[in-house]
Amino acid sequence: MLKSTILIACSLVYSASNVIAEELIEFPSEDGVKISADLYMAHPDTAPLIILFHQANWSRGEYVEIAPELNALGYNCLAVDLRSGGAVNNVTNLTKINASKAMKSTQYVDALPDMRAAIKYAKQNLTSDKVIIWGSSYSSALALKLAGSMADVNAVLAFSPAEYFVNQGKPRDFVTSDATNIEVPVFITSARSEKGSWWGIYVSINEDRKSYYLPDTAGNHGSKALWSKFSDSKDYWKAVKSFLASI
Repeated sequence: MLKSTILIACSLVYSASNVIAEELIEFPSEDGVKISADLYMAHPDTAPLIILFHQANWSRGEYVEIAPELNALGYNCLAVDLRSGGAVNNVTNLTKINASKAMKSTQYVDALPDMRAAIKYAKQNLTSDKVIIWGSSYSSALALKLAGSMADVNAVLAFSPAEYFVNQGKPRDFVTSDATNIEVPVFITSARSEKGSWWGIYVSINEDRKSYYLPDTAGNHGSKALWSKFSDSKDYWKAVKSFLASI
């Protein structure tokens, strides 16, 4: 089922259990902008795939430590550069560069075409099993929106979602209006102080297979909560693993 793609670079990523080939690939967004993504294909394409979306001003580099750990749990991963971003962990957001060259807007909401394209690309080319989407900060909110509007999404994890898009011309229920339609498993987490930003979205989700995690500590914003340099990351990981095992 795995179709051909453009291979840009290949490096080795070391996980706790094995060595994983990481490939930098490209595919088009809905408007033709070239999207760059790191493909962590540690298993056959019959394994479930997690699509990883980064937070504001960052890149696919948010997941250089996280993706290999997910590989060790049995998942293939696609860490995507969205056009609204920058750089992190010495990884530059190439999609942002491509979008800027094409004179495209790069606000948070402008990443939606990239996310939809990534989901469709993954479903058509990378897995015959589940497609799970995972977002961080603004992209976690968009991931919830897409989980309520796209049939190709089989589960969603959202790290620090909120209605971030009012100042970009969107209604105050831009995310919530679609989240009410979610019919797949949902997991939400955040820093402890951020619960109020996403609780309304969570309550609106009618799906019974929803859960959330709040740390006893202050915690961290977005997916970086899982980075090993944070002492409470193991607690976040425990919650994530429990959710993934349930779907």
